[in-house]
Amino acid sequence: MTDVIKTLFKAFEVRWKSYRHRFVPWIALNLQKNQRTLRRVKGRSQDKLIQDERVFASLVGFFTELLRNDLQNQRELLRLLPARARIYSSDEREECRDSRAVMMKTSGFSVERKSSSLQGAGTGVFVTGGHVRKGNIVAMYPGTIYQSDEPIFFQSIKNPFVFRCIDGILIDGNDKAISKAVYRSCSGRDRVGPFHLSDCSWLTSHPLNPLAVGQYVNNCSNEREANVCYQEFDVPNDFPLELRQYLPNNNYKSDTQRPLRTVVLVSLRDIIRGEELLSNYYTIVH
Repeated sequence: MTDVIKTLFKAFEVRWKSYRHRFVPWIALNLQKNQRTLRRVKGRSQDKLIQDERVFASLVGFFTELLRNDLQNQRELLRLLPARARIYSSDEREECRDSRAVMMKTSGFSVERKSSSLQGAGTGVFVTGGHVRKGNIVAMYPGTIYQSDEPIFFQSIKNPFVFRCIDGILIDGNDKAISKAVYRSCSGRDRVGPFHLSDCSWLTSHPLNPLAVGQYVNNCSNEREANVCYQEFDVPNDFPLELRQYLPNNNYKSDTQRPLRTVVLVSLRDIIRGEELLSNYYTIVH
């Protein structure tokens, strides 16, 4: 019986180690025949296409418009922030029907989940309206944030939505099964009074933040190169409290001392209406 337990434990250990480095075997086997699906950068500092200050300004600007579009449901919260409330209610405006309309009005484009144009790729993300210019944030990668020493093994089983950051932080973007339950639990735990610190609506078919669809962006191919790239961004402490309700990420542990990690997808070139967003799943940092 002891030998059986040892064998099972050994198998478990091997599987765990292979999971933590799950991108390495793919790169080793496909480095020569899938060159265009790899993204290479010379250092961590060059992995960012746009500056953090621009990411911050873009998210705050867009989330501000989302809040303004939902004033009817936000007035009670804004009464607790009288000084900031004037920012959102300074002018009367007609509320849009949905968040994608706000995106179109604010950013000049909209994105949406649809069946992928790649064979066998399942769901993809398309530009369904307007025109995306190079350097724009077109999506965010939602999910629970796990530090390198936090348990994610069971959530990771048969889960293709676990995103690995350069420093080893993992983001579980699965909107089903145990991953969904974990995210909802963490989101319900993390509140400041009536203020939600994260968004759960990305787990549904109608996210309040239409950017929160990044987990469905498919990998490019040798025939179709990437038009977006991933960029890691740590949410600073001065990110407005009332706008955190649109952040599609939360930490697995409430006492994590590091800033909240999120990942935005940035356009590598101009993208026209009807195009599918394609990324590089595998980045090599030299």
